[in-house]
Amino acid sequence: MASLSIWQAGAFRLDLRVPRIMGIVNVTPDSFSDGGHHADTVSALRHAERLVHEGAAILDIGGESTRPGAEPVPLELELERVLPVVRHAVELKVPISVDTYKPEVMQAALDLGASIINDIWALRWRMGPDGLDGEQVVARHGSCGVCLMHMHRDPLTMQMEPMQGSAAEVVHEVGRFLQQRTHVLQSLGVARERIALDPGIGFGKTVPQNFSLLAYQPLLEITGQPLLAGWSRKSSLGAVLEALPPGITDVDYRSDLLSHERSLASVTAAVLAVDRGARVVRVHDVAATQQALAVWQAMHAVAAPLS
Repeated sequence: MASLSIWQAGAFRLDLRVPRIMGIVNVTPDSFSDGGHHADTVSALRHAERLVHEGAAILDIGGESTRPGAEPVPLELELERVLPVVRHAVELKVPISVDTYKPEVMQAALDLGASIINDIWALRWRMGPDGLDGEQVVARHGSCGVCLMHMHRDPLTMQMEPMQGSAAEVVHEVGRFLQQRTHVLQSLGVARERIALDPGIGFGKTVPQNFSLLAYQPLLEITGQPLLAGWSRKSSLGAVLEALPPGITDVDYRSDLLSHERSLASVTAAVLAVDRGARVVRVHDVAATQQALAVWQAMHAVAAPLS
């Protein structure tokens, strides 16, 4: 089934015929690659403005680290971190995504004008039997976009006991889960064009399993929903780099364009994901990814069959 070419995100209708970049804004002290760099409102907003200038079509704001082993953040602290940034970021005139699994944070961010809910729990997390849940928040909104991600177990334990099974089994299980969650949301009245899917690279998978999800990514398009790929600076890329000879990896990597030791690998993974059908890539290195995708697009612009 061909993927949808539009992602409805509140007042925005994102044209996915060209790949879109989602820039990461972590308002946290402990995220795995940039924790503490933008942990206050002023620096987070300055970073958000820079990412939009570099070409981010979406900003993804998060106030709780979901790196392996991360402890949950109390609701009030997450609200305190995220809401001031969302309140001002909506003025940048791009869709604002909020990376959260807590229904209260979702609702508060949408009330401030956020356009997308990006949930590692795929709206399954519950406060309690009588509490608000993410499915209700998204279904009641009527137009916000949502990204449903596959995660095995939870951030605290997911890499202690990752998924079991062959590459084929893991790809099938991830696809089955994403298809099932899509059907649940549709049954609640959420239109298909509001839903994007994320296979959850690094969330409870081994290194080979993560690369299997990249290699066989087109098989995940069975639902017809657009795919979002989040490879940026993940440990699986680090595992590849660590296997290289020192002469390749001990060079000075710090620059404005590629500011992290995994930046170049991240850009490569983003292009490979797009080439295999991803319509949105969630990245730290926006400008470098934009440059790389411009080359990919230039190739595809002339890629008609030769006579």
